Order: sequence, then structure tokens, then C-alpha cells
Amino acid sequence: MTRVFVPRDAAALALGADAVAAALAPHATVVRTGSRGLFWLEPMIEVETPQGRTAYGPVEAADIPALLTSGVLTGGAHPKRLGRPEEIPFLARQTRLTFARCGVVDPLSPGDYEAQGGWAGLRRALEIGPAATLAEVTASGLRGRGGAGFPTGIKWKTTADAAGARKYVVCNADEGDSGTYADRMLLEGDPFALIEGMAIAAYAVGASAGYVYTRSEYPHAIATFDAALRIARDAGLLGRDVLGAGFAFDITQRVGAGAYICGEETSLLESLEGRRGQVRAKPPLPAHKGLFGMPTVVNNLITLATVPTILASGAQAYHDLGMGRSRGTMPIQLAGNLRFAGLFEAGFGLTLGELVHDIGGGTRSGRPVRAVQVGGPLGAYFPPALFDTRFDYESFAARDGMIGHGGVVVFDDTVDLARQARFAMEFCAAESCGKCTPCRIGSVRGQEVIDRVLAGTEVDANLELLRDLCETMRFGSLCALGGFIPYPVLSAMNHFPEDFRPSARAAAA
Repeated sequence: MTRVFVPRDAAALALGADAVAAALAPHATVVRTGSRGLFWLEPMIEVETPQGRTAYGPVEAADIPALLTSGVLTGGAHPKRLGRPEEIPFLARQTRLTFARCGVVDPLSPGDYEAQGGWAGLRRALEIGPAATLAEVTASGLRGRGGAGFPTGIKWKTTADAAGARKYVVCNADEGDSGTYADRMLLEGDPFALIEGMAIAAYAVGASAGYVYTRSEYPHAIATFDAALRIARDAGLLGRDVLGAGFAFDITQRVGAGAYICGEETSLLESLEGRRGQVRAKPPLPAHKGLFGMPTVVNNLITLATVPTILASGAQAYHDLGMGRSRGTMPIQLAGNLRFAGLFEAGFGLTLGELVHDIGGGTRSGRPVRAVQVGGPLGAYFPPALFDTRFDYESFAARDGMIGHGGVVVFDDTVDLARQARFAMEFCAAESCGKCTPCRIGSVRGQEVIDRVLAGTEVDANLELLRDLCETMRFGSLCALGGFIPYPVLSAMNHFPEDFRPSARAAAA
């Protein structure tokens, strides 16, 4: 029977993918995959033909009879026929490395994974040795894809050189930023990439155990990754003798309880150890004294899942992509009020305007874009006047912004940025671990000050007080939650001052 690929990614499931698969099952061999990340076309099915795959979407279960009549199983014409997936403009413009297999393979088939280049990176690492593996990762220019953008090779070398009876590799999959979903997509669509990346990291630094800390809101990802771990152990890809190389390494998945602060690496470690998720003072760094007091590599999921392609293709091939100190590709997650929301992986250097207008297609509402927040709830709001900003770490930092985990959330001209600033303070108050005063108390006082501004009470004095409070939080907080909350607040004040003046808002209305 003809094979038809139907996504089982959470986004596709929410849009009826299971019903589509059930309707196709009597007529074809249905293979469940991850998503390619074109969410406005989900569920997008792909039919295997002698000429390659042919995509159709968005497909509903009610469409299946008409599609079958039109010859969908041989790639026949139909209004929902999209042609070859790779030629869809949104995909054709991408450079897919980390997400090359997502939406292509059965995520729980080791054979599919290997046929698409899987395990080549780990095999090369085992061949060249730990020191050369560290050198490759360092030379590639790979930086952490979870927030701060710290060089991965330096973090690994620090852990490798640290003394400890045991060492660990910890994957931060606690993806809590608004508008982000790359971790979830990869766990659901290509979990062996993370397993391979963690195994390479462990081999390079001398670790024998790994932990993946996954957010509880991802039940499908949790189930898929647990299944992938069992399959990998049975296939000798984890355990006492990985790939027959005499290297012992295994991975355990732990599920968080919904605390945003546990996305911060030291809070995550506290949670893994069975304690309340609270920020640790640094130093010591986790690379010196991390999980259970032992040297620990803590990396974001995307960082670790990118390592196999670096080892397989060589550091230079990865370093040749990107710009400046931002090398390689970034899985950019387009969300919010956009026509074409989805995952777009490309080398660093695209402008924010290209991402919003050329790739994202502008607002879904048809109204003008007013603001874009990049980097989750701690990210700055950028107006169209800053849309020439290049998508790389240094360009955003130069304009008081941050890339974070790569989430891009678009707002049209109906957004009230003063209320968005208040939401930032409210979010911080709700998610603070409570350990340091600037974050714990400052966020509550911040809400109160903005409420007075919105009420028109001593606006100038309260705006000055709000700026002063932001500076205190920025430089006095123990971690990035309190330290970065000023980014959305100050950017809203600086770029959209009229929203903080009740009289100006009333006149605009």
C-alpha cells in the first residue's frame, strides 16, 4: 500500500491529525511523523510517490473522500495539493540542520534516523576521541540556544577539566517562553537527535549519566521521549556499551511541575535534586559544582540536538553559516499575530523585518504591525523602526534586546504596550522563586507603579520611579528573571511612550 505521512506533533493533533490518520488508514499505510513546522497548513499530509513526496494541506478528515477520488495516493491534483514539501516557499528558504529530520522520519524508528544521517556524529566522536570532539564543538562557534548564548565548547571544556568522582550532562527542556515550541517539536519529531547529542557531550566531558528536564505541559513530548529512550537502550545506543565502543552512558527523563524559574539552570538543578526550584548563587558554576555537587554540563535541548550535525559534517561547515560571533543556524519560532506562523531555521543574519513581513507574511488580522517581542516574556518590544536589526546575539544586545530561545511574537496596532509592561511585572511576581528582594518585591511594586500610571496619577513622577525600579531589578537580581524583566518594561516605555499617557491614549482612540 502507498505510504502516507501524517504528523502526530501536538499542533497537528490539536487540528485533527488523528482523525485524518484514521480516515486514511483503510486506504494507505499511515506513518506518523513529527511536524515540519508550517502550522497554518496543519495537518499537512505527505504522500510517497515514485517522484518523491507530495504534500496536501491543511487537511481535515472530511476532505479524505474527495482527496481519494482526486487520486491523492498517486499525487493527484486537488485544491489542497501543495506539491513537493521542499519547494513550499516557507521551507525552501530555510537551512535545516537541527530540524532536518522533523516531519520526515518516524520519530521512533532508529532505522529512519540512521537512514537520514543519524548516529554519524556520535560514531565520529568515538573515532576521534574526547579532546578532538571538544575541539570540533569549540571551532564550530556553537553557542547556547536557550538564552544567554554562552559558547558551548568553553562550557564543555570547563566541565571536562573539572575534578569530580562523577560528571553529568543535563538537558534543559523546560521550554517556558511565550511563542516558543522548538523543544517540543524536536522531542516529538526527532528525539534520537537529542539522545545522540547528549551522548556526544557525555563522551567529550567524561560523564556517565544524563538527565532531561522536560516541562509538564508537554505530555506528547514526554511520552515520545520515554519511548525513544527505551528503544535506544534496546538497540545498544544507550547503556553500558554505547555502539560497542566501551563507553557507558544512560539518560533519565524528569518532568517539572510548571515553574518558569526552573528554566534557569541552577533552579533546574535544585529541582532535579528534589528540592524547591530556587536560584543558586554563582560561583560555583554548574560546570564546577552542579548536579549532586559534581561537574555538570547544562545545555538547552536545541544546543545538544545540534551537536550531531556538527560532528558529522565538521566544524567548518557549521561555522560557515551565520554572521559575526553568531555562527550556524537558529530555529526561529514565529508566533503571535502572523499569517504564516511556524518554525523557520536559518543562519543568523536575517533582519527582523524579513522575518515578520517576508517570511511571516505580516499580521493575520491584516492590520499594521506595531510591535514584536523577541526572547519570550523577558524580551524587549521592538517597533517597526528597528526592523533592520539583524537576528544575531550582538545586534539585539546592541539595541537592548535579546534573542533568548528564538521566539518571535508579533502584535498589530491594537496592542497596548503599557498593559504589556504591566503583564511583565505581573509575570515576574507570579514566577519569582522569591530568593532575592529585587525580583520578589520589585515585581509587585512594579505592578503598583504601572497601575498608578494607567490611572493618570502623578504620571511623570511614577514613570521616573518605574525606571529607577527597573534599574534596581536589573542590577540587583540574583538571576535573569528579575534581571531581564526590565527589558520589556523599558522598551515599552522608550518606544511606545504614548501608551503610558492616558490623555494620549484617549486622543488616539
